[in-house]
Amino acid sequence: MQKKLPTIKEIANRLNISVSTVSRALHDHPSIGLRTKTRVQQLANELGYEPNQTAIFFKQRKTFTIGVVLPYLIEDFFAGAISGIEDVANQNKYNVLIGQSHDDVEREKAIITAMKNQRVDGIIVSLSKHTKNLEHFTSLQKYQIPVVFFDRVPASGEYSKVAFDMPQGTHEAISYLMEKGHRRIGIINGPKEMKSSRERTDTYMNVMKKKRLKIDLSLVAYSDLTKEGTASAMESLLTLRQPPTAILAINDYVALDAIQYARSHKLKNNKDIFFVSYANLPITNYLESPPMASIEQYPGKQGAKAAEILLNLINHEGDNDPVHENVLIRGELIVHKR
Repeated sequence: MQKKLPTIKEIANRLNISVSTVSRALHDHPSIGLRTKTRVQQLANELGYEPNQTAIFFKQRKTFTIGVVLPYLIEDFFAGAISGIEDVANQNKYNVLIGQSHDDVEREKAIITAMKNQRVDGIIVSLSKHTKNLEHFTSLQKYQIPVVFFDRVPASGEYSKVAFDMPQGTHEAISYLMEKGHRRIGIINGPKEMKSSRERTDTYMNVMKKKRLKIDLSLVAYSDLTKEGTASAMESLLTLRQPPTAILAINDYVALDAIQYARSHKLKNNKDIFFVSYANLPITNYLESPPMASIEQYPGKQGAKAAEILLNLINHEGDNDPVHENVLIRGELIVHKR
């Protein structure tokens, strides 16, 4: 079991003085003598006591607020996830506090610290693409603030997670391209440190093995998810001695940048080269030349499930620590007919 944070009452009991005396001593009130102040402050330091502002968690008291940290709210995928989270939160009379990391680790850390200081009851997180160290999340355990990850989740089994079933969706996408006659299939992954990038590559290799096709890892390129990063990935794929005839892109935004790059090199989408992507964002319905297909990842379902799990953790009672859940949301291949 996790050790509870020390309280003013505990300090008072140990020193055999009143709670109000401890409170005044901690706030350096002039009515409290120097000797008493010194004893109180020394014991508080020894116990690791922290004042309200730095997130003391009262077991019998809640703020009925949950925090949500995600890369970019402007992206349709994360906007859909927020809707799912808010639906569940509102049903349970919880407020939602939102922070955007902008894929910056330091900003992600600052948001977590701010939410801790606001004493949110729990936090839902989609990781920055550069996050490797989870220390700023594990540190929340001593404040009894549970964390649930969604979409961009860590590999660690220490947390509850909700994510798209990447192997299932990737297998379906590659199989679809093969049914269309493609054998040289390229991949534009996200950064290598992202769990989804590793899963995508592993599934690609497994499908190739099952189909008894040669595995060529030069067909796997990486993008930092910027327009420039995608252009660099496309350049590496199209300058191969045997370039791919089809490309599987990490998301619709990357696919659209890749399509634009291909067009600038006189390649026609869905004729000279074909794309399949992930997310199935609404914008693809308005494009004259979208990816030939996209894997629906159901962000609303992911967000709603993450919120349900978080509320269960917040309301968990009993001596045993709650069991961490690892939920996978199956995707669906959506073919765009043009």
